[in-house]
Amino acid sequence: MENGMPSVAKLLIIIGLLLLITGLLLWWLPKFPGFKGIPGDMVFKKENFTFYLPVGTSILLSLLLTVLLYLWRKFGG
Repeated sequence: MENGMPSVAKLLIIIGLLLLITGLLLWWLPKFPGFKGIPGDMVFKKENFTFYLPVGTSILLSLLLTVLLYLWRKFGG
């Protein structure tokens, strides 16, 4: 039964764990008093409107995913 399904299952488990860890970090980090976000994230506030533009977070996630995919292609097979 060597049709590639175990590798897909492993990939889905890894993606699920990464999403779980990311969700927990996003839930817990704002509770710490010194955490105000990553530099580069922009917040625009008007009277009754707030717009959050996570530029720094997007760049950080892009770099992290690039490194993870590189390592997976190099060592994962």
